[in-house]
Amino acid sequence: MPDTTPPPQDRRSRHRFAWGRIAAPAVVALLALAGWEALIQLRGVPTYVAPAPTAVAEALVQQWPTLGPAWLVTVRTMALALAAAVAGGLLLAVAFSLSPLIELSLFPYAVALQVTPLVAMAPLLMLWIPQTQVVLLVCAWIVAFFPILASTTVGLRSADPGLRDLFDLYGATRWQRLWLLLTPTALPYFLTGLRTAVNLSLVGTVVAEFVTGASGKQSGLAAAVFEGQYRLDTPLMFAALGLIALTGIAGYFATHLLSRWLLAGWHESTL
Repeated sequence: MPDTTPPPQDRRSRHRFAWGRIAAPAVVALLALAGWEALIQLRGVPTYVAPAPTAVAEALVQQWPTLGPAWLVTVRTMALALAAAVAGGLLLAVAFSLSPLIELSLFPYAVALQVTPLVAMAPLLMLWIPQTQVVLLVCAWIVAFFPILASTTVGLRSADPGLRDLFDLYGATRWQRLWLLLTPTALPYFLTGLRTAVNLSLVGTVVAEFVTGASGKQSGLAAAVFEGQYRLDTPLMFAALGLIALTGIAGYFATHLLSRWLLAGWHESTL
């Protein structure tokens, strides 16, 4: 059996590349923050116009009793919407692969749901659904659902024709074909859709919070942005926006690590 272990030089190169992927954006971020701080200090820009990074960090620490619970509300809504989008997208994609008639009947409505602006749908949902938190969840689910459905549907259609013929030759059942052939083929496509959906669920959550004006104990980070706007507390607005950005980055890299774990050793993207 041939030895597939990479030589030491290749392992060192991969190790340096992995550290470079972390160090390079970190250096760019530090340089950008330093330039931002210097520009604000040298120009004497008022804090209510554009705060320095130090002012934003101070606001983040001082306002954490408010920002922390709001961040948890936003993340919870995002996670629930993403879980619902994954479940619904996978089930419907499997149904499409098993029955072309179902796909022809339902796929146009999935497209229509995706292309309808969220800011136009949220007010209608507020009329039909009395619970604001449910409205937020539905809005975030709408924008996260379609990438899962579309990517997984394409993946389920991408199995090698020769392997399809081989499964037919051995008399595989529909479910054996789905589990042993179509699922491994569709997994990379699903993970690609998941990387898109995780950030879309965050965007949908924040946009829905803006449109619905969620307040009280169920208010998320959008409420913190509104509060900063009304009080001319620009550092608070930047702190809330920074938390939103960091949450999106964390979600993207979490799905990236999940992809590498699930595809490691057998898919071309990880070799």
